[in-house]
Amino acid sequence: MKIAAITENGRTISQHFGRAPYYLVIKVDEGQIVDRERREKLGHAHFQSEQHSKEPGQPHGFGPAAHDRHFRMSETIADCEALLCRGMGMGAYESMRTRGIRPVVTDIADIDEAVMAYAEGRIVDHIDRLH
Repeated sequence: MKIAAITENGRTISQHFGRAPYYLVIKVDEGQIVDRERREKLGHAHFQSEQHSKEPGQPHGFGPAAHDRHFRMSETIADCEALLCRGMGMGAYESMRTRGIRPVVTDIADIDEAVMAYAEGRIVDHIDRLH
């Protein structure tokens, strides 16, 4: 299984999905981490030139334009089954689910620890941290 974590430094999970510059993709096989790969991640800075108006009748982060941005942010991890973060907007969370990637908002900062908790089925998804 491949699990992505948002990161700034390759060791810890970032607090905010949209601002993190990288994904660390971890491959787990037979209960062991067998590979890791840093991948570039699109973020808020990449979309500064695009209009960010609130869609009528949609909360922040929802609507076609926001979903498109989230979709583009997730293209490099389309081969992963899960995305670990420590903070995320509700729109991004729902966009990941639509893409078939399970978003998990965790309170575990260490990437390896969080990946193993996910792989062992003991990670807690703190949806109360969505904004």
